[in-house]
Amino acid sequence: MTRLSLGAFTAATAEADGVRPVNLHSDLRPLADLIELAFANSMDSAGRSAIREMRYLSHMGAALRLITRINSLAEGISLGFVYMDAGELVGNVSIYPANFPRELGETWLLANVAVHPRQRRRGIAHQLVASSLEALRSRGAARVILQVDCANEAALKLYEAQGFIYERAWRHWRRSSRVRAPVPPGHDFHITRLRRNERAAEFALAQAARPNSRGGLGWLKPLRKADFYLSPWRQVRKWLSMNSIEKLIIRNADAREILASCWLENAMSFGRVQARLFTSPQIDHRAYAEALISNLVSRYERTTILVEHPRDDDVVSELLRRQQFKVRRELWHMRLEF
Repeated sequence: MTRLSLGAFTAATAEADGVRPVNLHSDLRPLADLIELAFANSMDSAGRSAIREMRYLSHMGAALRLITRINSLAEGISLGFVYMDAGELVGNVSIYPANFPRELGETWLLANVAVHPRQRRRGIAHQLVASSLEALRSRGAARVILQVDCANEAALKLYEAQGFIYERAWRHWRRSSRVRAPVPPGHDFHITRLRRNERAAEFALAQAARPNSRGGLGWLKPLRKADFYLSPWRQVRKWLSMNSIEKLIIRNADAREILASCWLENAMSFGRVQARLFTSPQIDHRAYAEALISNLVSRYERTTILVEHPRDDDVVSELLRRQQFKVRRELWHMRLEF
């Protein structure tokens, strides 16, 4: 992937009002303050951790340039832009490499679009986003992606005006480990692990349920064949990361087609399970989804369970609510093709 030149984005400029590239040496601490203020109502634990990391990095002095090369957070911030007003940093946008497979084209992520509450409705966010898109366009990027809260109408209108299109809205569900599982409904389906010779059938199911034109498998997870045919080296890397992935499926009557699939990623170091559910959009999938969700809850009743699933799947949303999952966030995934 072609990388943006750090020097082009971090060169110091005169402190005039308006948009300029980020200068990590002077901007990290005020950026941390701005992002924390702007996203105070929606920031999760990962966001708060990033704020702490920014403040820590602001003390690194001359070593900061080297750290930027190996620290993804610092790199993304360094490639962005800020807006200055009377010497005060009042706006920001960060640009991160999405690290998508090369065959999908060079893809970048727009994030941390923030404006100080006192400075809003002045077109600052519009100028920051426009500057970022122009920088990426001039360097041959294939596309830019972002995610935005479904309720943030001002941001949605901003991105629409810049040419972004809607891919899909997603709900982030969470089931607490303290919740008791209801009595599972009875069903006649045989839930079993995926066999090696069934990977093509599962990939076909995912292509129908999660096409890349609608966001793929989930945020920053495009649908690609390699995720269904893990090489020995990738399997070793999964093992070394202490993350286990189990794939459970339901087959049709003659066992030639996979009707539903559930991926269970058990992050041992975090004490939680991340689940992904795929069901065929061509059939009534309620019974299959109910069987897999009930199986998931019964097995991990004492573990926090996270599910990222398309908002337009009303059937699965209803089933998750019945199993006492709660919606944490609703996000639109948007993209702009150059």
